[in-house]
Amino acid sequence: MALALQKFSLTGAAGQLEGLVHMPDDIPCALAVVAHPLPTMGGNMENKVAVTLAKTFAELGCVALRFNFRGVGASEGEFTGGDGEEQDLVDVVHYAQEQFGEELPLLLSGFSFGGYVAARAAQRLKPQHLILAAPAVGRFAMPAVSPDTLVIHGEHDDVVPLADALDWARPQHLPIVVLPQAEHFFHGRLTQLRDIVKRHFSGVEL
Repeated sequence: MALALQKFSLTGAAGQLEGLVHMPDDIPCALAVVAHPLPTMGGNMENKVAVTLAKTFAELGCVALRFNFRGVGASEGEFTGGDGEEQDLVDVVHYAQEQFGEELPLLLSGFSFGGYVAARAAQRLKPQHLILAAPAVGRFAMPAVSPDTLVIHGEHDDVVPLADALDWARPQHLPIVVLPQAEHFFHGRLTQLRDIVKRHFSGVEL
C-alpha cells in the first residue's frame, strides 16, 4: 500500500504548528489526528508509537495527521502542561476538516501525555472514535472517556503503571487491552499495537 506523506503548517493559538499528513491510497473514509508524548521528556511527532498509530489509521483509509505541540520542533510557543496543547490539537483538527472535509468521521488518538490531551479534546470535539495508547493517567488529571474508547496499556509500563490505568478505568467500567510484558513505549510490540487497532475497526464503517 503506497501511502503518501505530506508536510503541513498552520497558524495556531501560539503561532505556527508543523505536522505531517499520511494520505491513504484511496478516497479517505475518515480523519485521524494523533497526539505525541510529553514534550518535556523529548516527546515529538516522530515518536515511534505516534508514527505507528498514524500509519495504521492511514492503512485503514483515514487521512492521518501527526504534529508537534507548541514549543516542539518548528512549532512555535511554549509548553503549558495541557491547556495549550489541547488547543493545538483542536486547531489541527479544524485545519484537517477545512482541508479534507468536515463531513468525514473524526478519530482522535494519543500516546501517553498525548492520550491525556486527546481525551481532553474529545470532550470538546466529540469524535466518533477515541484511541489511547498508555494514556498518562495518574500523572495528569485524566477525564472520563466514552465507553467505546479503545485503551491499550502495557502490563509492565514503567512510566504509567497499569494499576493507575485500572484505577482510572474502574469507575467508568472501561475495558483496557493489556499487552503482557509490554512497557510504556511498546518496544518490540508496535506490530501488535497496530494489529489491535486494526481489529478494533474490523467490521466498523469509519
